[in-house]
Amino acid sequence: MSVGSRITSDDQLARLLQIGIVLEEVVEARAYHHYRSLDEELDAEIEELLEEAATESAEHRERLEDLIADLDVESVPFEEIETLVEARYGRTQPDDFDGVLYDQLCNEETAYKFYDDLIEAVEDTEAELSVDREAVLDVLRAIRADEAAGVEEVARIMEDR
Repeated sequence: MSVGSRITSDDQLARLLQIGIVLEEVVEARAYHHYRSLDEELDAEIEELLEEAATESAEHRERLEDLIADLDVESVPFEEIETLVEARYGRTQPDDFDGVLYDQLCNEETAYKFYDDLIEAVEDTEAELSVDREAVLDVLRAIRADEAAGVEEVARIMEDR
């Protein structure tokens, strides 16, 4: 399912929110991967960046899960959503990038773009949703702002080096 498609129901919105949850899991897993595998190379600034990314992803997942809980929908199996995320967003592996910072930048930009597209889809939908559209948009905009700040932070660190 593409964010580019129109949201026509609570079920479709829930699936897109579930994709967001899996994307957040990917960001968190990749941050932990780098934290564990590059231990000797990590300085305090990168270590803090990765810890913050993992913590932020966990918070975002909780907020998305709360939105899904408010929808009157049945859950889709995790494996199905994971397959959708892998097909659209998981074409690279943590070690495909030249360094931790490039991978983290890619993760932050991917998440930002996903939320930006999802916000646009929610704003443009004419479907009747069982949740307060503005409340959903408030959560998504806050998460997108976090991702934008993450992109800026990684870019700043990269420029300083």
